[in-house]
Amino acid sequence: MDTRHLATLRAVRDHGGVTAAAAALHLTPSAVSQQLRLLARDAGVAVVERVGRGVRLTPPGRALADAALDVAVALERAEASVEEYRSAPHGVVRVAAFQSGAELLLPGLLHRVAALGGVRVELGDEDVAQDEFPALTAEFDVVVAHRPDTGSPWPADLVVVPLLREPLDVALAPDHPLAARAVLTPADLADQDWIAVREGFPVAGVLDAVAAAAGTPLRVVQRFNDFGVVEALVAAGHGVSLLPRHTAGRRGARLVPLAGVRAGRRVDALLRRDRAERRVVRRVLDALRAEAARFADGGGAGPAGGGGTVPADDAAGPWRPDR
Repeated sequence: MDTRHLATLRAVRDHGGVTAAAAALHLTPSAVSQQLRLLARDAGVAVVERVGRGVRLTPPGRALADAALDVAVALERAEASVEEYRSAPHGVVRVAAFQSGAELLLPGLLHRVAALGGVRVELGDEDVAQDEFPALTAEFDVVVAHRPDTGSPWPADLVVVPLLREPLDVALAPDHPLAARAVLTPADLADQDWIAVREGFPVAGVLDAVAAAAGTPLRVVQRFNDFGVVEALVAAGHGVSLLPRHTAGRRGARLVPLAGVRAGRRVDALLRRDRAERRVVRRVLDALRAEAARFADGGGAGPAGGGGTVPADDAAGPWRPDR
């Protein structure tokens, strides 16, 4: 079987159809269809079937797409082994990140990568619901994603590299009656107006835990996903919120640590197994982990009036994919 045809089959599965796969592969839809026909001929089974105006993978097509991942990993591993004798890794690495994670990590990442030479990073702005992050790995080499401390783990078929744990603090207007406290509990916040993110986004799950600990539903008056806007609303006295410690507190809100609930989020890098084998991707990933370690080890600003940072469970060090 032609490995290019196997890669095309994976793209059809990952992107949900021939047209989307063609765009991702920079091919025409007819070229993708032709490769699928050739793959079916070589495999001796139908790999896709028509459904309405589109196609879906047949059971043997799905099995072949799964096996194609192992082929891709082996090819990338072979390429990486040879490249070690040729030159320093170089090329373009595509990195996607959610907005507050991008603000925290990407400026420093670009500085670190610039010092490497021969490596260029293309950035993607992808602020999506938690369950949509894995799909981004089909388009990007590295996806910086976040989930609540107690959130569901990422899919087992991805390579997951922990970056840091970031506390979520209570954000209040400077003249709010609770702003002078050193620490707050869910009971202190039960009767407040809340500004929350949309349902399905990681911080929303932490807010649910606060409500459970308080023993009453919280009164959410606004939902907005841009933390900069949320902090501006909080600073103007329109409600309280939960905001990430390292990037909030610069627009006038006061941050107070929350006790009684494990209020934090995990920031991870997600990669497909084959891309995790690429030396240039690993080089960028090591730079990303080094940048994250500045915050995980206690760097960066803590909340006004207390705290510091909470170390990550996984110390940053040289990372390599499992072999």
